[in-house]
Amino acid sequence: MTGIPPFPAPWPWEKSYPAGLSPRVELPAWPLGSIVDRAAAHFPEKDAIVFRGVRWTYAELKARVDEAAAAFLRAGLGKGARIALFLPNTPYHPLAFFGAMKAGATVVHLSPLDSPRVIQHKLDDSGARVVVTTNIGEMAAGAAKLVPAGMIDRLIVGEDAAFGPSPLAGPTPSGEKIVTFAEFVAGASAEAGFPSVDVEDLALLQYTGGTTGMPKGAKLTHRNLSAAVSSYDIWYTGQGLSRKGDDRILLFLPLFHIYALTTILLRGLNNGNTLLMHTRFDAETALAEIENGATSFPGVPTMWIAIAAVPGFEKRDFSSMRYCASGGAPLPVEVARKLKKTTGHDILGGWGMTETSPAGTNIPRGRGDKVGTIGVPLPGIYMDIVALDDPKCVLPQGETGELRIFGDNVTKDYLNRENEHDLFFSDGGFLTGDIGFIDGEGFFTIVDRKKDMIISGGFNVYPQLIEQMIYEHPDVHEVLVIGVPDDYRGEAAKAFVTLRKDAAELTLDALREFLKDRVGKHEMPAHLEIRESLPRTSVGKLSKLELKQEEAERRKAAQAS
Repeated sequence: MTGIPPFPAPWPWEKSYPAGLSPRVELPAWPLGSIVDRAAAHFPEKDAIVFRGVRWTYAELKARVDEAAAAFLRAGLGKGARIALFLPNTPYHPLAFFGAMKAGATVVHLSPLDSPRVIQHKLDDSGARVVVTTNIGEMAAGAAKLVPAGMIDRLIVGEDAAFGPSPLAGPTPSGEKIVTFAEFVAGASAEAGFPSVDVEDLALLQYTGGTTGMPKGAKLTHRNLSAAVSSYDIWYTGQGLSRKGDDRILLFLPLFHIYALTTILLRGLNNGNTLLMHTRFDAETALAEIENGATSFPGVPTMWIAIAAVPGFEKRDFSSMRYCASGGAPLPVEVARKLKKTTGHDILGGWGMTETSPAGTNIPRGRGDKVGTIGVPLPGIYMDIVALDDPKCVLPQGETGELRIFGDNVTKDYLNRENEHDLFFSDGGFLTGDIGFIDGEGFFTIVDRKKDMIISGGFNVYPQLIEQMIYEHPDVHEVLVIGVPDDYRGEAAKAFVTLRKDAAELTLDALREFLKDRVGKHEMPAHLEIRESLPRTSVGKLSKLELKQEEAERRKAAQAS
């Protein structure tokens, strides 16, 4: 296998693999632009995307993608170009994404949740000078500010009204360097054809945060992403959890996030399935779609919690569903049990990262007893546990250390940080930063995160970044941010702050007001505690360990009472 050294047999999880499947497989890879071409050839009249009242067949999607690709080439945005997508879920996303892939360009995902500071960093770091956005809400108006600021050379605005009456549409800005998507693609055709794209070409710069400053861009090639699609495909189709050309997949998860991009958009279209796309999640809408024939719903815990809370949920019809998934954060056990009782499905999850495109592990069908683990490695992927103080030392089953992963789906480096390769890799394997162990059946369990990342509502939240922004408050002396349990989002950020001498009282509302243009909504602290001092290590560094222990004791006492 291309991305996996010849590890000795047997692999610890082979005995736990689903019948008929082998973990030792080659993962087919292809240029991502070919996904739409193949699907259009096999399923030309089948619905590819349903969005509000608009239906695009695969033939229509291919024609629109080819037009977008030709427009990018006409504008000089081919091989080597970086095109930033600042989009929520809208058909403009697959048009721009696959158009860029066929043109040979690289996509840079910007999140609608990003603060202006983070957007500026991603644009500067990636070199993207063209942004595609939409006039949903205030997105286009906000993106338009990037033009006079000198941060981009061209803004392409997709008008939401193209898909029928638009309850979400805001203003469409105008200006010398601003053009609508319809104007940008008008009359474009690639008479000379599209450039050759190799599987080793850079397809996507997907930014992921860290505990040391601004987000870093994982370099994901066409091979990385298509290999991940292949791994998921072998796993799900081999267990009868999906059917090529016969699935109707609920798409609420954001396409700017690697989870939805790979598992729904790329894999769904590659299999000729229908994507039921929605811009915003609503539990009642999700239930209505399920009762109308949706067969698959990959979600995050907050979505499943909201669905389970709908009055009369237990009486709804889930008979069309073949597969339900929850990712991004642990699903509360009591919610999983309630969902199992009503839907008849174990809401099985797994693990993955931006850097793994995000294929990693999954719990096999019928192993509801393993909820609480992250499952076993997906086909074509190898994982082990290495010592925390020596990442070249592989630990035996049962011992706790850092998860390391190998595979064609795994990034080779971070953009502009290639000289730091050895910090993130060991003997060719990516060091995940997650701490855990392998049990006797080959299932992996994560017990902690080596770094202090918070997962809130399925989104990664990085305390160091929040701390940096809080430090900009003139009254703040020192700050530490940790994750605390949250009944709805799984985790939320809590800030512990010491104030400067003679500073005015600082409230949570005042802090959130100060941070509103500095951090995203998902990063906003939900709790604030003002302290006289913060804990330190023996060498004087601020320490979060004691704060985490205090919060754990506080929760324990509250539960006991």
